[in-house]
Amino acid sequence: MKIALHAGAHCTDEGRIGRTLLRNREDLLPQRISVPPLSNYTVLIREAIHALDRSAPSEDSQEVLLDTILEEDEADRLVLTNENFFGTPRMTMKYGQFYPEAEDRIGALCQLFPDCEIELFLAIRDPGTFIPAIHTMANKVPLHAVLNETDPGTLRWSHLITRLREAEPDVAITVWCNEDSPLIYGELIRTMAGLPDNAKIKGAFDLLSEIMSGEGMKRFRSYFAENPTMTEAQKRRAMTAFLKKYAIEEKVEEELELPPWPLEVFEYLTDAYEEDTEAIAQIPGVRMLTP
Repeated sequence: MKIALHAGAHCTDEGRIGRTLLRNREDLLPQRISVPPLSNYTVLIREAIHALDRSAPSEDSQEVLLDTILEEDEADRLVLTNENFFGTPRMTMKYGQFYPEAEDRIGALCQLFPDCEIELFLAIRDPGTFIPAIHTMANKVPLHAVLNETDPGTLRWSHLITRLREAEPDVAITVWCNEDSPLIYGELIRTMAGLPDNAKIKGAFDLLSEIMSGEGMKRFRSYFAENPTMTEAQKRRAMTAFLKKYAIEEKVEEELELPPWPLEVFEYLTDAYEEDTEAIAQIPGVRMLTP
């Protein structure tokens, strides 16, 4: 069994990926790909991980967990999504790290499913917008409580990915920038589901439609229908061209209550983030999805 886990990060998805995967559930099942409802596994896996603090899993625990999650589904690939898998929003940063509990959580998952091949999927985001978004998501607790003694300038997603790779080197990791999601959304869904590049799915342009005008989407879909053999690269170039003309500015630019930092701080965070994405692409065992 292969298990694909989409683990966030927070403030990068708002549940869209899970909803799109569920839209395709009935089409995926005949291909032995199961997308179970969240209610089948979020609490179950969390409680199973907490139980590991008391004792090792029993010999049949993997089978019991899979039977409960899959119910009647017959599958070779299980696709799960849980943005809180590495912790709640208030556990996002501590002592200069993103998700300090991440290694323990992925290690626990491997312990619960020792005979399964686990793949991790993770979106990342510019810390200059990620931190205020998390601050808002954490019910406006004081910013210093969100940062947990972290200097924002030291935060690097590549450090998190490296920690995960060192902790569980057999877990393949796929990463992408949240800022690129509208252009690669279809590829994200196919990759998580283990589908080929040209597989048809429902909702491949859902995220694009949220930031493009109705007229733009109508013209884009017409163009897409007239050019059905476009490669992924050609599709992305077309999306970019249509967005330049038909993007809804207020949807593209997220309104956030920013910390009272000098402009230079945000510029530094963005520059460091761009360098960080290049570093992640060089980490062995990591696939970086880009437009």
